[in-house]
Amino acid sequence: MFTIKMKMFATVLSLIVLSGCSSSASVQLTNDFPQVLAKPKPLSAAIVFEPSFSNYVARPNEKTEIDIGSAQVRLLRNAFAGLFSNLEFVASREEITLDRAMVIIPSIREVQVSVPSDNYLNVFEVWIKYNLDLETTDGDTIDSWFMPAYGKTPDAFMASKSAAIGEAAIIALRDAGAKLMLDFYRIPTVNNWAIEERRKARQANIREVSP
Repeated sequence: MFTIKMKMFATVLSLIVLSGCSSSASVQLTNDFPQVLAKPKPLSAAIVFEPSFSNYVARPNEKTEIDIGSAQVRLLRNAFAGLFSNLEFVASREEITLDRAMVIIPSIREVQVSVPSDNYLNVFEVWIKYNLDLETTDGDTIDSWFMPAYGKTPDAFMASKSAAIGEAAIIALRDAGAKLMLDFYRIPTVNNWAIEERRKARQANIREVSP
């Protein structure tokens, strides 16, 4: 009898959660992210956070809205600080002042959300598909890097749908930061650019000290 009651309770609870997933959710991410404990390479970069990126509001479906812009800017500022020793952050390419630097222009291709009523699992999931256009200060293309990020809640039983989606989105942002730190200099074109920049810097130092 106890087992039957427990099964009925679980069924009712699942129905409550699933019915809640059909409601609308408006999420604003206000989290801060810790400073990256990594030694940056002696290289320069100009990060272009265009207004469309800094103010980005994802609308993965008609019932869900995630204000992700300011949070992703805070995350990427921290991550890039662990990759480059000399950085400037600007809102457009025209504002760049560095002479020899990698120009990085991040954008979002797509944001997807999955709730328990979609995936039949007890989790909320968020996918953020980033693209990073990498260029020289002269405007030459270095690469265009696709960087997907993923986050999910431990389970669906949170205070609200908005809280659950917000938690999954924050985990996805942290995943993006981790991928950036681990994989950025593993991109062959980026690694080649870094090697060439260090070679130019050594040559410049030799010329400066030569009589």
